[in-house]
Amino acid sequence: MQAYDTLAEWFEYLNDDCGYPKWSQYFLRGLRELGAGERGLELGCGSGYFSRALTREGFRMTAGDLSQPMLSKGARLAAEEGINVEFLRLDARRFSVRKKYDFVLAANDVYNYLPPEALAGAFRSAANALRKGGIFWFDVSSPCKLRGKVADTVSVDDRDEVTYLAFNRLLEDHVEMEVSLFVRGEDGRYTRSDETHVQYLHEKEAIEEALAGFEVLREEGHLGGPWEGSDRWNFICRKV
Repeated sequence: MQAYDTLAEWFEYLNDDCGYPKWSQYFLRGLRELGAGERGLELGCGSGYFSRALTREGFRMTAGDLSQPMLSKGARLAAEEGINVEFLRLDARRFSVRKKYDFVLAANDVYNYLPPEALAGAFRSAANALRKGGIFWFDVSSPCKLRGKVADTVSVDDRDEVTYLAFNRLLEDHVEMEVSLFVRGEDGRYTRSDETHVQYLHEKEAIEEALAGFEVLREEGHLGGPWEGSDRWNFICRKV
């Protein structure tokens, strides 16, 4: 199976401890401080948590992802909450859109799924989706996190409805995650599905080199914290 074919249905549920509300407020506060405008594109939106959160605060969001199961889940969640978000199937590596956006947001490891040689092209696609002066805000899981906390570990989340297992190993410039989900059916029996996820390590200098056409406004750790030692790096840029 492709990454997120099955995990899409359970992604937000299994990540309920990641601090989504506080994380959303971080983006909301930062976008307003930057005067980013109201029309936004979220790349790698998953099931659309951030797009829904920003829409509730008055932004006009389009949410794009490569995974059709993720988009379907996101559309259902938005409909259940009575929120108007446009969902599009987009590959962050290379895409085009018909309109220009005030900002592009790519949160929660979107570019870790691309190899280093694909970053420059992916960033050009993001630039092409922005008006001049538009904001490009993205994050990556830092190399120290992937090497020191994810690589060569086993992740387990065991709940009544679903059990998540991930066997993670470091292979040169990337971490390969063999994910198994055991989903409980109405009859009490579990159905197993397997997915492989690959996340690449990106060094700060390589990311900055790939950001041609952007001015880097700020670089900060998770939720605006210190850069050094942070599990997550934020790059906040403006299209020149």
